[in-house]
Amino acid sequence: MRVAAIVVAAGAGRRIGAGIAKTYLPIAGRPLVLRTLDRLFSTPIVNQLILVIAADEVERCKALLRADTALRDRPWLLQTGGATRQQSARRGLEKVEADIDIVIIHDGARPFVSAALIERSVAEAADKGAVVVGLPARDTIKKISSDGYVETTPARGSLWEVQTPQVFRRELIVAAHEKAASDEVEVTDDAMVVERMGEPVFVIEGERLNFKITVPDDVWLAELLIREGRVS
Repeated sequence: MRVAAIVVAAGAGRRIGAGIAKTYLPIAGRPLVLRTLDRLFSTPIVNQLILVIAADEVERCKALLRADTALRDRPWLLQTGGATRQQSARRGLEKVEADIDIVIIHDGARPFVSAALIERSVAEAADKGAVVVGLPARDTIKKISSDGYVETTPARGSLWEVQTPQVFRRELIVAAHEKAASDEVEVTDDAMVVERMGEPVFVIEGERLNFKITVPDDVWLAELLIREGRVS
């Protein structure tokens, strides 16, 4: 079984407010994107890695990756992203080698995913076709109207917060993205393009440390975890 990983890092990351593209945001001295790639390459099952970045960042990112000794001899390549995350993921799929069986799609801003979670996700996807990782919601969730009033309160027991990686058999995720593009439908995660085809998506429990770097407090937490040795 051959596995490709698509790391989506084409967004501007404006909510972080750092004045630089989030891809290069230093987390305890190491750029965010390199910390994420470290984790993908921490497992030997990844045979190909495609990093999807903004078109105007190609040369800068290429120089960064080539200069990093930890990535020496690693099978990475760059692809330019689209206007939306969905378009970026689809462009990443265009670079997947023909003999790949399983595709991992992972957020570039989740630098603490474990090798164990990646490997477990791949094993489940090989069996079930489509897998997402997530966590049961710990807080009560309310659906709010456009003018700020509570509309409904869904039963918390059935609600999960979905993370990445999201992992699929190659032919399934390619077909699902092609159909979504043909139908001119935009979604917010890759599992949704599979769901709208009527295909089942299996959920496995993720990890609390596999959080996404989105706002300044996330950077503070990430650096604290590194300093205290909670993550490598």
